[in-house]
Amino acid sequence: MTSPRTDGRRWGTVIVWFRRDLRIHDHPALVDAIANADRVVPLFVLDPGLLEGRWPSANRAWYLMGCLGTLDTQLQGIGGRLVIRTGDPAAVVPAVAAAVAADAVLVTRDIGPYGRRRDQAVATSLAADGRTFHARRGLVLAEPEALTTAQGGHYTVFSPFWRALSGIDRRQVLEAPTSMSMPDVDPGVLPDLGAPPATLPIAGETAARDRLARWIADGVEAYHERRDELSGAGTSHLSPDLHFGSISVTEADHAATTRPGQGSDAWRRQLGWREFYHHLLAHRPELARESFRSTITSAFRPESDDPEAVAAWRQGMTGIPVVDAAMRQLLATGWMPNRGRLVVASFLTRHLLIDHRVGEDHFMAHLVDGDLANDNGGWQWTAGVGTDAQPWFRIFDPVRQGTRFDADGNYVRAWVPELADVPDDYVHTPWLMPDGPPAGYPAPIVDLKWARERALAAFKEASTRSAGTQQES
Repeated sequence: MTSPRTDGRRWGTVIVWFRRDLRIHDHPALVDAIANADRVVPLFVLDPGLLEGRWPSANRAWYLMGCLGTLDTQLQGIGGRLVIRTGDPAAVVPAVAAAVAADAVLVTRDIGPYGRRRDQAVATSLAADGRTFHARRGLVLAEPEALTTAQGGHYTVFSPFWRALSGIDRRQVLEAPTSMSMPDVDPGVLPDLGAPPATLPIAGETAARDRLARWIADGVEAYHERRDELSGAGTSHLSPDLHFGSISVTEADHAATTRPGQGSDAWRRQLGWREFYHHLLAHRPELARESFRSTITSAFRPESDDPEAVAAWRQGMTGIPVVDAAMRQLLATGWMPNRGRLVVASFLTRHLLIDHRVGEDHFMAHLVDGDLANDNGGWQWTAGVGTDAQPWFRIFDPVRQGTRFDADGNYVRAWVPELADVPDDYVHTPWLMPDGPPAGYPAPIVDLKWARERALAAFKEASTRSAGTQQES
């Protein structure tokens, strides 16, 4: 990461290449560019490698376009425009730099495996033309190099990581620039994706800042008490904004400190989990495709071992109401509450013994907040194959989860209309009704007690094998 200019010289023209930082508030690269250059070209590259790559998502593509439209409007308000180009950034960014005679390209540092490879390719190409590439902070609260263990390594357990992160001073939240100068450049156009594929929230920084303000004013104080409610009413709904950077995690963290208490402490800790998984992926990029505890994966089966069960899970037709409600909510809205994510992930990986990557792929295809670091970390945790993992012997009981976090059954009834008229005593166990579940709703695809015992045996065997392998090595 290059430091801001200190030699007293100014750039003529620079490019600010936006990626997961689609905002003008608290944007170190944008502030630096405007302060140290005569002209600034804001650029976004529609990268087919991301839009059509490993995890294409219509929901995220639509939300991205909304964020970009808002960003363009905000840039126009301070004298600029967002320049849109399509193609491989390794070719597009240097080409735009040459076209506008840019001295440098400034970005918010990306710490993901693909982003790092992409940025290195762009930096190398720019250098060949005598141009420079500068990365600034803004994606995470602290750069991965800033948090190391006493032995000089990186943290693989959350609690000590959180203690270390809590002891680091946060950077200052930056105000949005009020003006900028931009050369004459064809801005290009955003593709029209039509109507959103699901019921998605309003995208962009304006809506994100409004959500953050309402959350701090009315929600964060009770977060520690309400965050597990399946209704989602006790959560911020800011995860898409944090993923796309239409609000910065630093500003969100700082905002929480203005309402001190157990709720804001708990929410800041949740932001710490986001940080933990981003740091972990930065240090261990192979985790994007491999399990941290690879020997435990022998407990799991591929999707092809039980395609009908996997299909039922994806469609919300497992016969387990809380699982089905959460999965149907995902299909309809591109989102589900964190408690729902834990329950459906546990059911897939523990009760069905299906490889966590099957679930990760499905989530990434539909979640509007689908994030490689967060989703990969969460799935590995739930499956018991990650670093700071859910113990192999701890298995969520979906019935207990439903009765505890959807006590009145309203969440289930909202998303599983077949159960709308089922009495409260049976809404989470409709198969126990005298006449069985209502017409149109399936019986459970697996006996929960039997599946739990099967999982315990499989995980015990895999864990024993893992311990033996470690001793041999």
